Amino acid sequence: MGARESDTADYACSRVGPTRHAILIDPADQTPDMAAKRSLAAVAAGSRMVLVGGSSDTDMENVHETVVAIQEALELVEWASTQDAGSENLSKVPVILFPQGAAALSPAADAITFMMLMNSTTPRFLIEEQVSGAPFIRKAGVEPIPMGYLICAPGGKAGEVGEADLIQPDETERVAAYSMTAQSYGFRMFYLEAGSGAQYPVNPDLIRAARKSCDLSLVVGGGIRDGASAKAAAQAGADWVITGNLAEDYDDVNELQEVLRAFITEMNSD
Repeated sequence: MGARESDTADYACSRVGPTRHAILIDPADQTPDMAAKRSLAAVAAGSRMVLVGGSSDTDMENVHETVVAIQEALELVEWASTQDAGSENLSKVPVILFPQGAAALSPAADAITFMMLMNSTTPRFLIEEQVSGAPFIRKAGVEPIPMGYLICAPGGKAGEVGEADLIQPDETERVAAYSMTAQSYGFRMFYLEAGSGAQYPVNPDLIRAARKSCDLSLVVGGGIRDGASAKAAAQAGADWVITGNLAEDYDDVNELQEVLRAFITEMNSD
């Protein structure tokens, strides 16, 4: 069964089992063909979700072309696995939009992280982009996943563009209050973001504080470059660990697959 035919939100928000890995594909930084190849390598390595978006340079055209290329590649691999009795029967992982705004969407995605940048100081990312994008999402039939999004120091480009009042590494009570607020709003996911290419990842103490304060699917990304930092996030309570820049370092997809396989193994090691 394809991801669109199932409840993608239930899949993404499930908290059963070990911490899962997702790859973030930025359409502004790679061709659709390379995005599809990197996504296939990630799924073969054990990634369980593909996010598309994340850059201030994305738009409707490059996002849609990238989503279509990834969907077609994943569907082909899924079909091929059902035709070969000797191969593993691979289930297609969902392709989910992680948009920078209402001008970077695609009807070909299985779902969208319908997010509020909770510590933004501008109404644009608190509500205005969401209002602009909602009619498109409804018409396209893309499943929204309500998500609270919190940018932590150092914040990077995401913090700058989002005009975020950054969460500092020692502000555990503040992040706990935000996570309680996210749950009270009815969000299903809560994302702690250090920023793309961040010098350091989200402090595990912040992850633990969020985990103790809400029952939402907890997502952590930014600055996670190796299995050790992913393991620290997992042990602190992350349900999903997201990497983006890591994949962009590899044009050799076979090498990327091996790197991610080792990354995911270490992330969930005892």
